[in-house]
Amino acid sequence: MSNTPSNMLSLGTKAPDFTLPDPSKNNELQSLESLKGKKGTMIVFMCNHCPFVLHIIDKLEELYEDYKTQGIEFIGINSNDVIKYPADSPEMMVDFVSEKGIKFPYLFDDSQDVAKAYQAACTPDFYFFDENLSLIYRGQMDDSRPGNQKEITGEDLIIAFENLLAGAEQEEFQRPSLGCNIKWK
Repeated sequence: MSNTPSNMLSLGTKAPDFTLPDPSKNNELQSLESLKGKKGTMIVFMCNHCPFVLHIIDKLEELYEDYKTQGIEFIGINSNDVIKYPADSPEMMVDFVSEKGIKFPYLFDDSQDVAKAYQAACTPDFYFFDENLSLIYRGQMDDSRPGNQKEITGEDLIIAFENLLAGAEQEEFQRPSLGCNIKWK
C-alpha cells in the first residue's frame, strides 16, 4: 500500500472533457457533459482493489445518495493499467459495482488520457466542480485512512458540498487526498 498524495490541480481549472465507456452499462459511452450535475460534479479517480478506496467506498456511496437529489452528481473513473492489475479490469469493475452497490457512473479510462488531463495521482483522488465545471475543491474525503482508527465521516467533501449549495466560499486550506498511486502503463 503506497501513500501517494494528490497533485492538487489549480482551483478554477475547467474540468477536462471526456467520453468514456461504462462497463456496467455494456460499455455505453458516457460524457462529462451528459453526466454533470445541475449544481456540482464530483469526479473521483478510483479502482477496485486499492485499500484506500475499499476503506471509503461505502461512505462515498452514502454521500452520493445524500447529495444527488440536491443536484450534485458523482462520476467514478478507473484509469489503472489492467494488464499489470487485472483486478481493475472492466469485467471486475462490473462485479465491484454490483458487490458494493455503487449507483453513480463508474467509467473506464483505458488510455489513461483522462487521468493525465486531471493530473490524477492516486486512488481515491477527488475533484469537485461547480455548475460551470470550474474546480472548487480537490483533496481528501476526510482524515480517515486504512489502519489509522479515525472515523470515516466524509467531512471535507461534505463541507465543500454544503458551501456550494449555500453559495458560500470554499475553504482556503484543502488537504491532499492520499492513496495508492495510479497504476500507469
